[in-house]
Amino acid sequence: MVKRDLYLNQIIPLIDNELIKIITGIRRCGKSYMLGLIKEELITRGINENNIILINFESAKYRNVSNARELDLLIESLIENIEGKVYLFFDEIQNVDGWEKSVNACRVDWDCDIYITGSNSKLLSGELATHLTGRYFEIKMYPFSFKEFLDYKQQQPSDKLFNEYLKYGGFPQIFIFNDENKLKYLHDLFNSILYNDLISRYQIRDVNILERLILFLMDNVGKTFSAKSLSDYLKEEENVKIAPKTIYNYINYLTNSRLINKVQRENVEGKTILKIHEKYYVTDHGFNQVFNGRNVTNVSRTIENIVYVELLRKGYDVTIGKISDYEIDFIAKKYKQKIYIQVSYCLSSDETIQREFRPLLKVKNNYPKYVISTDNFDFSQDGIIHQNLIDFLLNGPKQQNIS
Repeated sequence: MVKRDLYLNQIIPLIDNELIKIITGIRRCGKSYMLGLIKEELITRGINENNIILINFESAKYRNVSNARELDLLIESLIENIEGKVYLFFDEIQNVDGWEKSVNACRVDWDCDIYITGSNSKLLSGELATHLTGRYFEIKMYPFSFKEFLDYKQQQPSDKLFNEYLKYGGFPQIFIFNDENKLKYLHDLFNSILYNDLISRYQIRDVNILERLILFLMDNVGKTFSAKSLSDYLKEEENVKIAPKTIYNYINYLTNSRLINKVQRENVEGKTILKIHEKYYVTDHGFNQVFNGRNVTNVSRTIENIVYVELLRKGYDVTIGKISDYEIDFIAKKYKQKIYIQVSYCLSSDETIQREFRPLLKVKNNYPKYVISTDNFDFSQDGIIHQNLIDFLLNGPKQQNIS
């Protein structure tokens, strides 16, 4: 059993707090399981299990609850005879239109503590922000990290285990299958996201273009381009005509579904966000293996994707750095912290070492700077910390003073 302490430790201090706890993340990353862990925590604190109400809106039992009024009636029927504080768990609540009105009414009308899960960032936009401003706390959840993957396996890190994680990603349920069925599971999960969170939700008619766009983004993880350059590419290379504005809208849909993450570029010297040529990363790199089969052959891009998502797990806001004519893979910021990171598969030659270290040497400040690779030999130099990839994934950025 994986405790998923990274998320549980964010939630435990908020138990019995009036803030609504909203757990968001891509489908099947473990949000329902997290509600179960919270329920266990409440029971260990002596909360009567009858005071804990879990409503899973993907269950046929609640299929008839489609709007706020129906949800109001359901909640009232479930809690009217309960004495004391009630703990309300709403799983995949985005399936109910206007749900935020009901949840806010619960907060006002009842003595309750509320926990919500949802599969798309629409939960934190538009109408929700109007109704729940300042009254919620979001916990962003992701598939298993490599550390959680090892916890699940109950094994110590090894090249064999890392290669399995590298190839198939970290969705919690995938590890019960053999290799052939791992790919089938990922393919089925992708289709579920495609049709439920994209095509159905946004009424997309040209599914073929959407699929082509997704495949392009997955095949070009970590590369910069604009909506216009992508539009030109599809027209010239695949004879597909699609306006840049449509591409921009589709990309927004993909980020809302948490399938794809957009990362903006930052001018390191001017400290401004650049509005063109973003990069894109997949929330779980296992999808790359399903459609491109390149996680092992294109290991450098896959590792870069893994490091990016690991930074998100650790609570960093991430941009890409641009300084002079050079690019820094990631600038990661959290509270008063800032770190600069270059990612490389291996530092196999003096030329590779210079290529990875040079952009960081251009940054004239005292924030920590890292080069992360699979090498075990320590290449730290000139105040720049070299860290082994596995060490970074298991222990976070290395704290080290280099003269």
